Amino acid sequence: MPDLLLELLSEEIPARMQARAAEDLKRLVTAALKEAGLSFEAAAAHVTPRRLALTVTGLPPATPDVREERRGPRADAPDKAVEGFLRGAGITRDACEERETPKGTFLFAVIERPGRATADMLTDILPAIIRKFPWPKAQRWGSASATMEALRWVRPLNSILCLLDGAVVPFDIDGIAAGDRTEGHRFMAPGAFAVDGFNGYKAGLLDHKVILDTGRRMTLIADTARTLASAAGLDWVEDQALLAEVAGLVEWPVPMIGSFDPAFLTVPEEVLILTMRQDQKYFVLRDPVTGRLAPKFIFVANIEPKDGGTAVTAGNERVLTARLADAKFFWDQDLKTPLAARLPQLADIVFHDRLGTVADRVDRMAALAGALADYIPDCRPETARSAAGLAKADLVSSMVHEFPEVQGVMGRYYAMAEGMDAAVADAIRDHYAPLGPGDACPTAPVSVAVALAEKLDTLVGFFGIGQPPTGSKDPYALRRAALGVIRLITENGLRLPLAGIVKGATSFHKGAVEDPTGDLLAFLADRLTVQQRELGVRHDLIDAVFAKGDDDLVRILARVAALDAFLKTDDGENLHAGYKRAANILRIEEKKDGTSYSPLETRPAGMEPAEEDLFDALAAATARADAALDAEDFAAAMAVLAALRAPTDRFFDDVTVNAGDADVRQRRLRLLARIRDAIDHVADFGKIEG
Repeated sequence: MPDLLLELLSEEIPARMQARAAEDLKRLVTAALKEAGLSFEAAAAHVTPRRLALTVTGLPPATPDVREERRGPRADAPDKAVEGFLRGAGITRDACEERETPKGTFLFAVIERPGRATADMLTDILPAIIRKFPWPKAQRWGSASATMEALRWVRPLNSILCLLDGAVVPFDIDGIAAGDRTEGHRFMAPGAFAVDGFNGYKAGLLDHKVILDTGRRMTLIADTARTLASAAGLDWVEDQALLAEVAGLVEWPVPMIGSFDPAFLTVPEEVLILTMRQDQKYFVLRDPVTGRLAPKFIFVANIEPKDGGTAVTAGNERVLTARLADAKFFWDQDLKTPLAARLPQLADIVFHDRLGTVADRVDRMAALAGALADYIPDCRPETARSAAGLAKADLVSSMVHEFPEVQGVMGRYYAMAEGMDAAVADAIRDHYAPLGPGDACPTAPVSVAVALAEKLDTLVGFFGIGQPPTGSKDPYALRRAALGVIRLITENGLRLPLAGIVKGATSFHKGAVEDPTGDLLAFLADRLTVQQRELGVRHDLIDAVFAKGDDDLVRILARVAALDAFLKTDDGENLHAGYKRAANILRIEEKKDGTSYSPLETRPAGMEPAEEDLFDALAAATARADAALDAEDFAAAMAVLAALRAPTDRFFDDVTVNAGDADVRQRRLRLLARIRDAIDHVADFGKIEG
């Protein structure tokens, strides 16, 4: 069975685009093969900084012959109908057969298409894919014609290698003809060489200093980095994202170790790491004893230097020294201005044209953090207000201007340098957290207060001006802010009356926004449902508890957990069935009668034993459930419901609700209403599925 080998050799492909490009090449070619009727055994894509490659194994030599029958109109149909059928089938009237059927005489077209050689099919398929390849960003190369657009490729395309079972698949893209030759490493093994299949291709590249497999390049870098670090008595800090990026920058990775002046270690390590990692793509090293950053780094060259790496190491050290010198200058300059002295500059930064400046936002955050402190154990309002008031001050520092990624982090360093309370400094750093589901959630009292204030101010502000997320659009990251609020509250066990907090936060906007309490609480409920569903909690149980109007998230989740456990028991499952039966009967009869039946409050004379037992059980259950809910003993409240199962079952077994006597029927319907209300008192069982 023939195998396909395709390579597209170009100038350097940006590392961030490589993995997606390899996936797209495989997806597009295999989809086109299937659509053309070409089966195959397996397909694999590869990518290096200069080449996209694809191998498809087990292709057939040709597509199968196709015989197709199409039934057309009746033989005596109008000419236009017949002509349309013939045109669609691509045949003449003489080529049609007339066949008798139970419904009359009809025209039938028998279309036979012989199979095509796979190589011929690829000649049509591959150029179209290459020309329309979905690069995120691309440049136009070559020249356009009246019938064809100029080639769009991420960088200039240099050559195409395309073989089927060792033979060239002939096609041309803007003067670049497919062939059987490729090139090795640009510097260490320049020049073209011929290949006859994938094994020879992969081996030939290796001989010419190119490692085709991305995973192998990553492993080589990691193993060598660990060895170099160990030899220097240090630990290599593994960074998978950087490792993948660097592997996309080199075809023949050669890791080396360099050093920098230890005097730069006085600069906060987050800045040093950012400078090395982001700007230079260097790996950092740590002292295994102290855990501190070491004045050494590992970089990855794309060549094997003839001098053992002396010159290239010196060059990388010079570049890094210049970068670190800039960072140290910013740090030293920033230390000369206290955080509080920077606050007036925040008035020059617009947060949002309808929500004021960053200075206005800081004032709101401080007021809100002080109010939230009353609900956070061991949090002093004045400390929370102080921390919130300084939380955004580092935005106007030179360091954050140069490295926006360290906002908050630098604020903590500046606060510590001024000798501020550690709780204030930490809160300045932590107030953006958590940034996502995998980010650590603050637990220190002041940090929690300021982080909550920051997110609630954002949510209240944008909901208050009618700018909630819509569909997939969330320009102000309000879903992330909502998840942060939920995590800060639930993971710290905070008993917050959210409705009151939102109203208070709205008042700090001084009339600039509408009260968004209802919409915002509904949004938080939706986000809580999404978060809990990802943790395996049923969304309908959250809906059932939220329907009770509670806005204490900790209490809501405790109630949901108790409800979930209850419904997994036989009593819970059967009581739910009984509830649904009662609710369904009530809904039908209320619609029929055009009225709503109120719960039966007093026990009238003449009840049957099953009615009396159920009435007494409901009366006792309501009182006990109220006491359990007041004590927030939700397991006990569910146990109260469990006691209703037996009398409810007996009622339905022994009693006919729709009795012939109108008074009896009404009494029993009101008893059903009492069942519904008693159970709904704990959670809205009507929202529970199943």
